Amino acid sequence: MLQTTRSRARRATALALFAALVTAAAAGPLRAGSSVQDEPAPAARTTTPASTYDPLATARIDEVRVVDLDVVDTERERTIPIRLYLPPEPVQSGAANGTATPGAAALVAPVPAPVVVFSHGLGGSREASPYLGRHWAARGYLCVFLQHPGSDESVWKDVPRLRRMKAMRDAASAENYFLRVADVPAVLDQLELWNALDGHLLHGRVDLEHVGMTGHSFGAVTTQAVSGQAAPGRSGGSGAQPFTDARIDAALAMSPSKPSTGTPAQAFGAVSIPWMLMTGTHDAGVIGDQTPQTRREVYPYLPATIDRYELVLDGAEHSAFGERGLPGETEARNPNHHRAILALSTAFWDAYLLGDAAAHAWLMGDGARGVLEDGDVWQRARAAQKG
Repeated sequence: MLQTTRSRARRATALALFAALVTAAAAGPLRAGSSVQDEPAPAARTTTPASTYDPLATARIDEVRVVDLDVVDTERERTIPIRLYLPPEPVQSGAANGTATPGAAALVAPVPAPVVVFSHGLGGSREASPYLGRHWAARGYLCVFLQHPGSDESVWKDVPRLRRMKAMRDAASAENYFLRVADVPAVLDQLELWNALDGHLLHGRVDLEHVGMTGHSFGAVTTQAVSGQAAPGRSGGSGAQPFTDARIDAALAMSPSKPSTGTPAQAFGAVSIPWMLMTGTHDAGVIGDQTPQTRREVYPYLPATIDRYELVLDGAEHSAFGERGLPGETEARNPNHHRAILALSTAFWDAYLLGDAAAHAWLMGDGARGVLEDGDVWQRARAAQKG
């Protein structure tokens, strides 16, 4: 794959700061209604009335296309499998322009779609969490689900059952961390090339001016790294952000992790884009020492200069964000967890990738409470006014 100058510079910086980077091996509560500071919502690109905004509406979800491709990063001699969830083709009424039978629908030229990139957890694949990809794509997003060789399903699939846990622990390594965080800009670079390539499936369909990054567990750690998490500086303050990709406009971390070295304040104090965090009251790590309590040690340290959100699902275990359980889990699955995840994540993308003022008002107001259960914890805060 051809590499841009920006990509080379970013990776050179990352290698120079390799030893200093915070590395995570795997991945006072406020109830709904927590106060938020006054600040106007982002300028709207859509005109959805706040009173009718519904992040769960998906009229054309059956028209979402699923396509598997490979990104070949020649610089690293690495192939990154990806799964695309393509939004439904734009349509216009045939009757509207008088060129077709009244009531018919005609396809129109594709329009660039904002991008959402998803990074799977340890032992996962590009097939992870299809409920997210289909829903977001039905809402108009080009969803790109990555597969990270070395920390994907190949880690355990052909390993005897009794040896799988050790294989998983071995894969939760610094080496795989660095491979993962370099996969993200490599894929974004390739999307840029495909978008400009005549005849390609993605020609003219990729809006890289509006990019969201998300992931679960090890994928959340990956998301944090490319979305503003810093390494501790030599003086003890916030250090460099060697893997932050400036193309990312908003980040959603499911089962987030605090840094393994340094303090949360050092790690998260320089984040400059909106973050949303999701976890559960029983969200303990299967690999590593993460607990439901340590997963809450990210939100309090996000800077007051960004919009920030945290959802804690009552009774949710680590697997609640995916579609299958994990060994050792005991809680029954709660169908409303996926409903809440879809609603809040979609509103987040609508607010910060589309600039939908109604979505922003829904998040900051009481809208989210309508999809949550009484035991769920929901807190949010607007960026402090500058000046």
